[in-house]
Amino acid sequence: MTPLALATRPAVRSWLPDYGVYLAIALLFLYNVAFTPYFLEWSNLRIQLVQVAPIVIVALGMALVIGTEGIDLSVGSVMALAAALIPLYLGYGVAAAIVVSLLAGVVVGLVNGVLVARVGLQPIVATLAVFVGGRGLAVVISDGQLKEIRNPGLINLGSGDLLGVPVLVWITAVLVGVVAFVLRRTVFGRRLLAVGGNRRATELAGVPVARVLITVYVVCAVLASIAGLLSVARIQSSDASAVGLLIELSAITAVVVGGTPLTGGRVRILGTVAGALLMQLVTATMIKHDLGPSTAEMAQAVIILVAVYVARERKTR
Repeated sequence: MTPLALATRPAVRSWLPDYGVYLAIALLFLYNVAFTPYFLEWSNLRIQLVQVAPIVIVALGMALVIGTEGIDLSVGSVMALAAALIPLYLGYGVAAAIVVSLLAGVVVGLVNGVLVARVGLQPIVATLAVFVGGRGLAVVISDGQLKEIRNPGLINLGSGDLLGVPVLVWITAVLVGVVAFVLRRTVFGRRLLAVGGNRRATELAGVPVARVLITVYVVCAVLASIAGLLSVARIQSSDASAVGLLIELSAITAVVVGGTPLTGGRVRILGTVAGALLMQLVTATMIKHDLGPSTAEMAQAVIILVAVYVARERKTR
């Protein structure tokens, strides 16, 4: 191996965890431009953005939780709860239905946060309980029936356009900006990263660790509620048994592929968005080339393994 190659190898290893996802998106985008018919048509790009938007919203909350060295498996069930509650309260107006669905997220987030921060349960155990029971409760609330949504105001959130761009995409972009600002520019954001970096040292420094953890889980659940109500608005129906199904896996994948370590202390918001976009592009590319969803899932699995391996290599250096 030449001296240049030896010098370049460490630089590439340090670069990959932070920017590899963007390179992968660029290469996959160029491949689709060259070999996928009609890929650059706005109708196709619009579909991809609309489909990935709920995953991005859920992944934002998941990234914050993982930043504290936690995990939240309940986000899909929170989406289902929001979806189940919306038809029950639409008769009181769109605002009332939205508020109730968001309050459900607050309650679930409080339960998760208290179990983790006060009771001392492992995050995966605490949120697994809600993962199992939350969707069951949602199905009970909805009587296990699919309910159509015909309210124009709510439908506009999922299907309407603003300046030629889907309202759903605008909402997602605003949420990305807000979460990024809170994480990088506020005391709460710095405390969150400190808790994930070294919880014991943060406690000794006088930071209210329990309050930070509870707030993080509440924010994660509220973002999942927003994703749930926007999903209902997009498909114009509420099906508690299907909304948000397995989205927790997609969210965790987006966070990990985007460069946020599972060990906490660091959160990459733009990387998380890029991770979600990469997974969406992989799936869309496979389907458009007649390889099927199963092949896309296997490709995503390989990407996850590579991302975790690269992150491990970085940690051991």
